[in-house]
Amino acid sequence: MNLSDPIFADEAKAREWLEAQVWPEGPICPHCGNADRARIKALQGKTHRPGLFKCNECREQFTVTVGTVMERSKIPLRKWAMAMFLIASSKKGISAHQMHRMMDVPYKTAWFLMHRIREAMKVSGLGKTPLGGNGAAVEVDETYFGNKDVVIKRTRRGKPALSGKRSVVAIVERGGSARSFHVKRADVSTVATIMDANIDKQSHVYTDESRLYGFARFSFAAHHTVVHSGSEYVRYEKDRAIHSNTVENYFSVFKRGMRGTYQHCAEKHLHRYLVEFDFRYNRRAALGFTETERAADLASGTLGRRLTYREVVAKA
Repeated sequence: MNLSDPIFADEAKAREWLEAQVWPEGPICPHCGNADRARIKALQGKTHRPGLFKCNECREQFTVTVGTVMERSKIPLRKWAMAMFLIASSKKGISAHQMHRMMDVPYKTAWFLMHRIREAMKVSGLGKTPLGGNGAAVEVDETYFGNKDVVIKRTRRGKPALSGKRSVVAIVERGGSARSFHVKRADVSTVATIMDANIDKQSHVYTDESRLYGFARFSFAAHHTVVHSGSEYVRYEKDRAIHSNTVENYFSVFKRGMRGTYQHCAEKHLHRYLVEFDFRYNRRAALGFTETERAADLASGTLGRRLTYREVVAKA
């Protein structure tokens, strides 16, 4: 990330960069879907604000922010661009307080802006193809992070029992992508539903010895387990390494980010933070992505997404 880049200081340059990401083949009317350049006119002159277009099909006016998470935002586009680069290039995230100090905006503005950026990081249902396939290695694990908003069961010492913790299930393809899910309860039924929907049946699945994954040997090409309770963390069978270290590494980065950077997260927002960590992991340097490409992917994902402040602060 080069902080001297003009898109962080010049509003016109920031708008040009956003238009190139959101409309790689030219302007598209968000009102009627018209993409015919001959039927879209750029409005210029002192009476029109910069970046304004008019569609000659539906007669409506629009800018690059209409129909995106940036719609109706009063934040300058250069600050939107900077926020996208910062959150996309920070491995363990960047706090809203840090964002508000660096961008010189109120804390509430920075907090809401970051949630809108996380909305743009989502992968639509149509874009989700099963992970693995044809003997590929896919690891699955569950973890418990933070207390639920309402803790019903406690230990003798008064601490929340396991059922009082927030449950997260993650699926990671070795050398590939990750998907994580905040679930109400990590039981066999829930885990089975997630795995069936997100893992190719021809995959080799790797887990620990938890009874949650016993069904996997009947649903996938193979199921390999590592016995953590017996201090076993990796073993080798012919040409295969049996372990779940990849998914545990994902959880390690997630927890360090949540504890060290964000520190507090309401349970109703946990799924948004998981989307953020998935986005960066799936576009990491090991897969050939640069910070610029990561931010460009994020900017292109803003199209067709809206998130209002009322939706964010609504009760779960």
